Amino acid sequence: MKIIIHGGFFSESDQSSEVKTAKQNSLKGIVSKGFDYLKSHTAEETVVYTVSLLENDQLYNAGIGSQIQSDGKIRMSASLMNGETQKFSGVINIENVKNPIEVAQVLMKEDDRVLGGIGAKKYALEYNFADFSTEIPQRRKEFEEKLKTGGKGTVGCVALDSNANLAAGTSTGGKGFEIVGRISDSATVAGNFANQFCAVSCTGVGEDIVSNSTASKIVIRVTDGMSIEKAFEKTFSELKDIDGFAGAISIDKDGNIFHQDSHPTMVFASFDGENFEIFK
Repeated sequence: MKIIIHGGFFSESDQSSEVKTAKQNSLKGIVSKGFDYLKSHTAEETVVYTVSLLENDQLYNAGIGSQIQSDGKIRMSASLMNGETQKFSGVINIENVKNPIEVAQVLMKEDDRVLGGIGAKKYALEYNFADFSTEIPQRRKEFEEKLKTGGKGTVGCVALDSNANLAAGTSTGGKGFEIVGRISDSATVAGNFANQFCAVSCTGVGEDIVSNSTASKIVIRVTDGMSIEKAFEKTFSELKDIDGFAGAISIDKDGNIFHQDSHPTMVFASFDGENFEIFK
């Protein structure tokens, strides 16, 4: 059993050492809870549970504390992929729900598994997801002052369960001040992808991740026999060609954990039951 999570990027110029320490402590606590949950649950269930913890922590740009778009509203996106079943589900630009990843989980049982905007919200209400504002005062202040701190943030989780099944989940509150209707990578296979060989969750600039098809490229290359390290190396070299801004976390079928970023420092933590690795 293995688990790795991310919470976007950390900028020394925009964020204090206190925020850095808070994120390190938060990630260690969340990855520990996720691993404990994984002991008695599937990879998919664990990913949803762990991403929801990240969505509930206002240190990150997903769920509570999501960024505000150019019209003053918050719209969130999240996706889930089960490596065993090869099913992908997601919500795009959903408003006023606490945990978009949980809506994505319910959609797994549907034939139509990716919903956007009003349709996503209507579906959430039909399944008794409460109307919930994820805005915090800090985000409103940033919006009013036209600041763009924390805009390259997303949260995600990849897990390998005791049956060797993989899953990946990703959730974002956007980049802030974007054109209404903009779609990020988080609810696409470019930003979140898994099969029986490998699972990947990305963070960074959505347009760069989509242009590079980062998550799906890594997974396909591992599926075709490339090591996880080499798959990352090749994919990130291609990302560099477009000066792309991204980070990714991953686990392969053999339990190898790997992560990489193009513009340090990606905020991440992993745990295998014995050893923690946390961003520095």
